[in-house]
Amino acid sequence: MPDTIYRLVYFSKNRIAGGPERIATEIDSILAASRRNNPHCGITGALVFNRGIFAQALEGRGVAVETVFERIQQDPRHGDVQVLAFNKAAERVFPNWSMAFLGQSREDQNMFGHIGRDTGFSTARIEGQRLLEIIRTIALEEEARAA
Repeated sequence: MPDTIYRLVYFSKNRIAGGPERIATEIDSILAASRRNNPHCGITGALVFNRGIFAQALEGRGVAVETVFERIQQDPRHGDVQVLAFNKAAERVFPNWSMAFLGQSREDQNMFGHIGRDTGFSTARIEGQRLLEIIRTIALEEEARAA
């Protein structure tokens, strides 16, 4: 019997001090660690960083997701961490990505701005399923752009 897959969706505020170069270096560090460690514990997911907000979906066995998320909560680069969803998932949305980084080609744009106008996106009001849809949409756009 296959392991039950859980999905955690959260957002947090950027607490990385410094300018764009320092932020890029720190995000590269986060991604390198994720891509090195996540395959060993069966974690897949996607990270979006834009305009000071991290939005991330993590997928895997419940214990593994909880362990990774505990590290994120303790990471001083993340502040005001808000869990929007943590539940069983019928399947992975990001099965091939140990950690995709989305929006890099548009990092100077406010990717969430048009979403806010169209859907009322607000970190005070967004729900987990909606944020997952936003991350998935950005992932599909990135894949199409790369093809």
